[in-house]
Amino acid sequence: MSHAVKEQASGRIVTDAPQHRPVRVFLTYDPAENPGTVSFAFPSGREWTFPRALLESGLRAPTRDGDIGIWPCGRVQAIIEFHTTDGVAVVQFDAKTLIRFLQHTYAVATPAL
Repeated sequence: MSHAVKEQASGRIVTDAPQHRPVRVFLTYDPAENPGTVSFAFPSGREWTFPRALLESGLRAPTRDGDIGIWPCGRVQAIIEFHTTDGVAVVQFDAKTLIRFLQHTYAVATPAL
């Protein structure tokens, strides 16, 4: 039986414009599919899958793995940078939203030793 975690998060696309554009992001963790990864899906249909440990580390200190960069931004925000051949998308999240998502993922499956 799968205990997948599926949540919605509100992010803000960071640009050089005065106003940041809000974006709804769908966060998914499925321990039956791949217990070491999380997925972030955007309304455009683009989905990013990356190590759950990367998300956790990036909430404490700047980190990067391939096309994903994550770092804390002040005391309550986190930035995730998604690289493609077309460019870079920078999305700002409330860190507590990402922490809560991680807590839910660990509640359904603990990391492998």
